[in-house]
Amino acid sequence: MKACDLRLRKTSFFIQQESKNRLTFDLKAGIAGVDKGDYKKMPGQFIIRADAAPIIGAGHLMRCLALAQALRTAGYSVTFLAHCQSKSLHQRLLDGGFQVILLKYHHPEPLDWQTTSEVLQSFQDAWLVLDGYHFDSAYQRQIKEGGHRLLVIDDTAHLDRYYADIVVNQNLNAQHLDYSAEPFTRFLLGPRYALLRPEFLSWLDFKRRIPPVAKKVLITLGGGDDQNQTLQVMRTLQNMEIDGLEATVVVGPANPHTTALKSEADQSKFPIRLAYNAGNMPELMGWADLAISAGGSTCWELAFMGVPTLAIILADNQQAIAQGLEEEGVAVNLGGYGHLSREIIARKLIEIANAANTRAQMSQRGRKLIDGQGTARVLKDLLLQ
Repeated sequence: MKACDLRLRKTSFFIQQESKNRLTFDLKAGIAGVDKGDYKKMPGQFIIRADAAPIIGAGHLMRCLALAQALRTAGYSVTFLAHCQSKSLHQRLLDGGFQVILLKYHHPEPLDWQTTSEVLQSFQDAWLVLDGYHFDSAYQRQIKEGGHRLLVIDDTAHLDRYYADIVVNQNLNAQHLDYSAEPFTRFLLGPRYALLRPEFLSWLDFKRRIPPVAKKVLITLGGGDDQNQTLQVMRTLQNMEIDGLEATVVVGPANPHTTALKSEADQSKFPIRLAYNAGNMPELMGWADLAISAGGSTCWELAFMGVPTLAIILADNQQAIAQGLEEEGVAVNLGGYGHLSREIIARKLIEIANAANTRAQMSQRGRKLIDGQGTARVLKDLLLQ
């Protein structure tokens, strides 16, 4: 069966699901050819509300995907409710067998909550999983006032109040943050709750080889990279003198600079492979001797795979991650992209590329920090609620 879209004429979203028929509808007027009661029967014990765009990247949706895959394996239905500007990421969710409700607008636009609340009314017993810095305390409170159970995936404790049943923060500094929350809120804090997708778990027994000189470099700077730091790193590598150097560049699903990246790769003096919306990240990380990564959730995957990493801070929320990983000896924190020069990146890269013992220690510490069981731990706590 082919996925078809059921488009709303008057409200702000449409639904993608497996269906033989194409139907148009709007909630207020009713569904063409389908009774409203049928809409309310759509599966969805878990609804995931997260967004993806060049500015915010794809990290929120991708870590939610890890939880969604675990829930589905456990026999639960999952529906994504998302403002997603990436067609390839949207298709990835569909290919995973998930129902996807696309929103035209996202919070704080009023139509976000209007649409979300209408959907929640159709899934009276559902959990809602919420991931995104733009969802404020009032948004959480409205979800709870509607009688729904709520899990929030967070990084910074930036809100005045958390109304969730469960807050998950997988970062190293999570236990030191000052959360203001309800008496019933449970906290799952620290890297032991790192959300990894199932494809990583088959690499649990992977034995990494540490070569004398790191020649295989993986560049992965997030799903969006609106400032095109990927291009700057690619150009930095052109000035490096390492025999046999080669690179793989992960081009995220929300990256708007694909043409420029392809042009740079074509002109490179050494082999550069572009991996668009890569679905084989464990294989790419297994291939790499060294990674240059944004300081976001990908760092947990790199640590699990034992990849020595140079982390670049591309957003404020990544500062604590990069700093914490450096303190743990898992990564080198290059600092914020606004203060980085090509010379600094090149110097650090050459230093680590030629330090096999340092890379071996970084790899071992990463594997120790992230054991791959984080998603299972979150799922266990979630299903015990």
